[in-house]
Amino acid sequence: MNTINFAEYANDLIAVLLVVAMIFGYQVQLRRLARRNSAAVFASAATLARSAWVETVMADHNDALLAVQTLRNSSMASSFLASTAILLMVGVLTLTGQAKSLQEAWHFLNVFGTLGPALWLTKLLCILLLLFYAFFNFVNAIRVTNHVGYMISIKEAPGRTHFSHAMVASQLNRGSQFFSVGVRSYYYLVPLIFWLFGPLYMIVSTVILVFVLLPKIDKTPPQFLQRD
Repeated sequence: MNTINFAEYANDLIAVLLVVAMIFGYQVQLRRLARRNSAAVFASAATLARSAWVETVMADHNDALLAVQTLRNSSMASSFLASTAILLMVGVLTLTGQAKSLQEAWHFLNVFGTLGPALWLTKLLCILLLLFYAFFNFVNAIRVTNHVGYMISIKEAPGRTHFSHAMVASQLNRGSQFFSVGVRSYYYLVPLIFWLFGPLYMIVSTVILVFVLLPKIDKTPPQFLQRD
């Protein structure tokens, strides 16, 4: 029975732990900023804006056509990104069949990492799983947004209290949350793709990614620079 020599993969394991720690620290910092000032973080401000938008549309049904068009645009964006995830998964599966021919070329710049085929396939599997996770979230965003398209056109009546502004807004924000998680999955593909070239490039790309994603907050007034 073959045993795994973890010392052989030490540099890659350290790189993975550093990347996970940086992404976790970024998420903690983002939540801390959102608690201090929700308007300063774009994701929190967008949630408030969607709730206000739903209340405005349901109060004045003359804007129902505009609401349906807006929701359709959101569904189209999710559909495009879900289709892109499927195409990328096919590309990753193609790489798994060409591992032997591509491994030497891709590892030409790999100075500190392991060059074994087992780790190469593990990297591709991680990319494949993250793409599937992104696809799952985009599909759920489409599903929830389609339901909101019906709910937002319903007029309030004494027997329709379960279709309140707050309930419809919560469903719309739920769909937007699926979309946001899917987009962030695309962001986190960057370190995994650079990991194919070596653990050093994985760490450097993560530092740049976190620096770009962190909100640049001005004290007066708040600027919505956080990426969705």
